[in-house]
Order: sequence, then C-alpha cells, then structure tokens
Amino acid sequence: MSDKSEVTRLTVFKTYKLYVGGKFPRSESGRVYEVTDSKERWLANAPLSSRKDARDAVVAARKAFGGWSGATAYNRGQILYRVAEMLEGRREQFVREVADADGLSKSKAAIVVDAAIDRWVWYAGWTDKIGQVVGGANPVAGPFFNLSTPEPTGVVAVLAPQESSFLGLVSVIAPVIATGNTAVVIASEHAPLPALSLGEVLATSDLPGGVVNILSGRTAEIAAPLAAHQDVNAIDLTGAGDELAKELEIAAADNLKRTLRPQAVDWSADPGTDRLTAFLETKTVWHPIGV
Repeated sequence: MSDKSEVTRLTVFKTYKLYVGGKFPRSESGRVYEVTDSKERWLANAPLSSRKDARDAVVAARKAFGGWSGATAYNRGQILYRVAEMLEGRREQFVREVADADGLSKSKAAIVVDAAIDRWVWYAGWTDKIGQVVGGANPVAGPFFNLSTPEPTGVVAVLAPQESSFLGLVSVIAPVIATGNTAVVIASEHAPLPALSLGEVLATSDLPGGVVNILSGRTAEIAAPLAAHQDVNAIDLTGAGDELAKELEIAAADNLKRTLRPQAVDWSADPGTDRLTAFLETKTVWHPIGV
C-alpha cells in the first residue's frame, strides 16, 4: 500500500466571474481571456465581457439607484465600513492577488492592500459630512431664503486605473457610491483579478445588489457602449488612454453625461474631496420667509 503522504494533490484553481446585480454570472458570450502576472505566467482565465454584459450591468445599476440614493448617508457609511471589515478578513488573499497583478513583493503588496482598506474607512466617514461641505444656505436679497443640497448624479460608468489594480480601483469606486450613485466598473484590462475578487467581498458586505457592478475584458470594447448608453449619467475615464478618452467623450456628449477626464494621480496620496464632488448635482429649494 502506498503512503498517502506521497500522493500529489491537484491544485483547485479559482473560477473568476463577473459581478452584476449582486450575482456572479459568466460573460453571456461565454468568452474568457488569459490573465498573466508581470513575468507572463498564467494566473487565471477572466471573463471577456461583451456589450450585452455592459447593458445588463446598466440595468442592474439603474434598478439599484433608487434604494441606494434614498438610503441615509449614515447607513451608506456603515456599509462602506463593513466592506473594510470584510477586506481585513481576506487580507492575505488580496496581498497575493495584488502582488501577482502589479508585480510587487509581498511586503509592498501588503502596504497597498492596507491602504485600500483604510480608504474604504476614509470614504465611509465622509458619507454624512460631504453634504455639509458642498451644501448650505445661500444669501439672497428679498423676503425669502434658499437652501442648496447635493444629490447623486445617477448611474456612473467607471474605467478603473490600468496601473493600480486595487488601491486605484477602490479610490475610484468608493467615492462614487459614498455619495449615493451606483456604478458600472470596468476592471483593469491586464490585471482584473483583484477587482473580480472585490465583487465577492461586496456581495457579503450588506451592499445592495446592483450598486456596484464589475466587468472584466477589453476596456475599449466595454467602454464604448457605456459611453453611448442613454441611461448612464456620468463616466469616469481614469482608465482610458488619451485617444480612447477623446472617443468616449464624444459619445458621452450625446446625452450630456458628466465626464471626469483622465489625469495623473498618486493613488497613495490623500484623496481629498474632489472625487466625492465629481458626480454630485446641486438642488436648490426656495422658501418664502414667514410661510
């Protein structure tokens, strides 16, 4: 009888899936593409999203918008903090995935993952404060006064950074949903695995299905229908190159989408409030005095 200790165990490889509407579908096209590390070693097959997947994600985001935008800012903050809690429990998994995705040592990847967790906490703290920063009472001449308050723009298409697969990803998703928007996110084309794993965390973090939808695949192929989609209210072009960004801006102009142009960003720096205010509208209500 052979010694069981000498039996070679077969590795169980992870099947990565999209995150759409709180569920984990494969691409409707059935396509996948190979994801490799910085040394061109195979890591996994990721879903190659289609235009149909993009449209499905928009439908899910629109369906979730009413409930999410109508939730209290305090409740949204609790849920963002819960995301940080769940990430802390899966820290080692993300350290490994970020190290492979970004070509970092385990120690440097750990710093990136810790910063991403802290960023969720940071934005969680802003959910019930941003209204005080950008809203308020306005001075007017007459027997009346008015109040301005921020409101979410709606469904936001987000092209995640190509070069920062996790910290950059969190830095573009968290401010969008912290202010009550819902998001359709295109993960880094060459390093999508941390983003797809983040979907698993979001699904177990009390975040309603459809608030964040994560697609993987060819950025240009997925972004084109999102930029032209009439039910997408805004688009963050962070992960687009100059040429693609120009094409998407032209398509986005058709229904006057709010557009955040790509710019050089140090993702490890203090994020400030710019991204929190990028996808907010201002509602002003007038009141006669004494009524």
